[in-house]
Amino acid sequence: MRKVLILSFIMVFFLNCSSSDGEMQAEQEEMEEVEIQAGDFVSGAHTTTGKVSVSSDLKTLNFTNFKTDNGPKLLVYLTTAVGSSDFVSLGDLKGVSGNYSYAIPENTDVSKYKIVDIWCVDFSVSFGHAELK
Repeated sequence: MRKVLILSFIMVFFLNCSSSDGEMQAEQEEMEEVEIQAGDFVSGAHTTTGKVSVSSDLKTLNFTNFKTDNGPKLLVYLTTAVGSSDFVSLGDLKGVSGNYSYAIPENTDVSKYKIVDIWCVDFSVSFGHAELK
């Protein structure tokens, strides 16, 4: 009986250790996702603040502490310049205050499209933008 208890303890100990190693590895991988390009929002037609960054795998654009005014049909563009017709649309602005993530379409050249523009379609103005550096 005593041997069974000791073996059970050893098995539980090793199972917990291997589980912890897996969790530790997952945490390390999350921490290793480095933002390779980032910038601060600058106001345009409306006060716009916050930070924006691109994930290291170039698949996600992240807004942090983002804030702007409400407006009709606000879109998020990756573009070559504010107001440029050369842009990649990431879709509708998800909200006017908070932290948001947007999928970057495959094969998007983030070194070319280094301006993040909050574009108001109805009035053809930029609410604000950030340059990715």
